[in-house]
Amino acid sequence: MTTATTVKTEYEAIIGLETHCQLSTNTKIFSNSSTAFGSDPNTNIDPVCMGLPGVLPVLNEKVLEYAVKAGLALNCQIAKYSKFDRKQYFYPDLPKNYQISQYDLPIAEHGWLEIELVDAEGNPIRKRIGITRLHMEEDAGKLVHAGSDRLSGSSYSLVDYNRAGIPLVEIVSEPDLRSGVEAAEYAEELRRIVRYLGVSDGNMEQGSLRCDVNISVRPVGRKEFGTKVEIKNMNSFSAIQRAIDYEIERQIAAIEAGDRIIQETRLWQEGAQCTSSMRVKEGSSDYRYFPEPDLAPIEVSNAQLKQWRSELPELPAQKRHHYESELGLSPYDARVLTEDRSIAEYFETAIAFGANAKAAANWITQDIAAHLNKQKLTISQIGLTPTNLADIITRIETGKISNAQAKQKLPDLLSGISPEKAFAGQELITDPSVLEPIVDEVIAANPKELEKYRNGNTNLKGFFVGQVLKKTDKRADPKLTNELVEKKLNA
Repeated sequence: MTTATTVKTEYEAIIGLETHCQLSTNTKIFSNSSTAFGSDPNTNIDPVCMGLPGVLPVLNEKVLEYAVKAGLALNCQIAKYSKFDRKQYFYPDLPKNYQISQYDLPIAEHGWLEIELVDAEGNPIRKRIGITRLHMEEDAGKLVHAGSDRLSGSSYSLVDYNRAGIPLVEIVSEPDLRSGVEAAEYAEELRRIVRYLGVSDGNMEQGSLRCDVNISVRPVGRKEFGTKVEIKNMNSFSAIQRAIDYEIERQIAAIEAGDRIIQETRLWQEGAQCTSSMRVKEGSSDYRYFPEPDLAPIEVSNAQLKQWRSELPELPAQKRHHYESELGLSPYDARVLTEDRSIAEYFETAIAFGANAKAAANWITQDIAAHLNKQKLTISQIGLTPTNLADIITRIETGKISNAQAKQKLPDLLSGISPEKAFAGQELITDPSVLEPIVDEVIAANPKELEKYRNGNTNLKGFFVGQVLKKTDKRADPKLTNELVEKKLNA
C-alpha cells in the first residue's frame, strides 16, 4: 500500500500602493483659503470648498507646477492635455457630495521609482517599482467622533471642513511589490522624493502622506491575480509593513481553509495588530465619473515643462549612487546622508570646502547626528557650519589637532564657536625633541609600571601613553607619542 504525499502550496503576494500626498501650497486647490495645519475647526473655509451654490472653482497654478514636478521626479510621462472629473462621493465630510479629481486623462502616467533593499548578506539590492499614474484632486473634510455609545463607541460626530479643498496628488503604483518590507521602503522613498522637491512636507502624523494598500495572494507560478483587498489610510511605514504581513497570512489561511476572499476595504487595527472589514469595495462605476464642467482642460506648454524640469534637484537615489560610486562611501553612509535634503547639502558643502568625504560622513552620521537626536534639532539649527566642519577635518588630517581634541571641543563647536577660537593654543606637539623629555619624565615617575611592562605586561604601554597625553593636555601627537613610548619602554 502506498501513502499519498501532500505538496504544500507556496503563495506570493501582489501588492500595490495608492498614496495621497498633500501639496505644500499656501492656499487650496480651487480657492484662496489657507492650507495651514492646526487652525481652529472651520476657520480655513470659503464658499468654493463648502460647495455653496453659484461659485466656480479656479485651479491654483502652483498645484499644477508641483504635480508636474512630482511626475517628472517619478520618471512619468507628462500629459500635454489633461482634465478634471467629478467623482461622486456621498460622505458627510464632503460638502459638495462629489470630489473634483482626474479619471481617464491624468496629469502624469507610466513612471517608476527605485527602492533599495538589503539581502541576507547585507548587500544592497535595487528594484524598480512602476508608477501607473499621478493625478491631482481635492481632499475631503474630517469627521471627529465624540461622546460615548455602548455599540459604536461614539454618540455624535463633528465635522471640520478645514481640510476640504486641500490639494492632493494621488500616486498609484503598479502591482510590483511583493512584501511588507518592499512596500514600506517604496513609501519611504516616495516621501524622500516629495520632500527633496519641496512639494510636500510628507508628515504622516499630520495626514500629509496617507497610503492605501491593495493586496492579493496567488499560488507561485499562476499568472492571474487573486481577489484584491484594500487596507485604508496607513499612516506610518511600520504599520504598512505589519498590516501587509498580517493580511498575507490571513488571506493564505482563508484560501487553505476553502474560504472565499471578497473584494473589500479593511482597516488596520493598531491595538489588536490585525485588519478588520470596513465595507465592500466600490468599483469605478460606483463613482459615476464625468468631466468637471466648471474647469477648463489643462494644457502644459513646452516652455512650462522645460522650466519646471530645470528646477528639479538631484534626487535621493541619484545622490546615493553618486556617493557610493564617486565618493567611495558605504551604502549605509550614503543612505543616512541622503535621508534628508538639508543633511545631504550640509555634507556636500563640507566636502566642497576640502573635507575628506569619509571623515565628513563619519562626523555627520555619528557625532553630529547624536547631538541632533538628543536635542531634537535639525542640522540647520546647529552653530557648526559645514565650512567649519571642513576646517576641523583638515586640522586633524594635517596633524594640527587630534581627533580626541576635536571631539572634546565638539559641544563648543556645535554652539557656534569657531575652530580658530576653540583650538587656540591647542595645536598638537609634533616635535620629538619636545616630547622625548616628557616621555622620559613619565617613565621615570612610574617605576613599578615600568617593571611590570618589562616583565611581560605590554598592555601597560597604553598607561604611559595616557600619562603623556594627560601631561600635555592631550596636545601630544598620539602617533608620535606611541612611537616614542614604545621605543623608550623597550630600550
